[in-house]
Amino acid sequence: MPRADCIMRHLPYFCRGQVVRGFGRGSKQLGIPTANFPEQVVDNLPADISTGIYYGWASVGSGDVHKMVVSIGWNPYYKNTKKSMETHIMHTFKEDFYGEILNVAIVGYLRPEKNFDSLESLISAIQGDIEEAKKRLELPEHLKIKEDNLFQVSKSKIMNGH
Repeated sequence: MPRADCIMRHLPYFCRGQVVRGFGRGSKQLGIPTANFPEQVVDNLPADISTGIYYGWASVGSGDVHKMVVSIGWNPYYKNTKKSMETHIMHTFKEDFYGEILNVAIVGYLRPEKNFDSLESLISAIQGDIEEAKKRLELPEHLKIKEDNLFQVSKSKIMNGH
């Protein structure tokens, strides 16, 4: 189990970056679309932040702020050789938003990353993470972060209709 101080001293953690193409698994294999950050954003995470599943808030461009879960790590089920940061925004977007700016505020930690013996058990765990994040994000201390300046992008800079 990761040490709590390595997790909590970095939270909330704010980051922003351009959405890039990931491994192409989120929507297609898992039915859970993710927005992926470029390597620079992942490389700039605090060196001692624990890998695992986190939750918080996200917006695309100057769009609305939505609940999200984010996986930071190696995705053991897929045996990744490169650390990634994959954000699932709890909102249905009408179109892809590759190239848009993703704003993320990570406010809490759900669990360490782990391997799964089947795709079904991985999907089930992710769905459980999403449900748990939805509940935790209703706590007043998490709701207030939804109003952070990170998300107050000038409305004159609306990107791609989001």
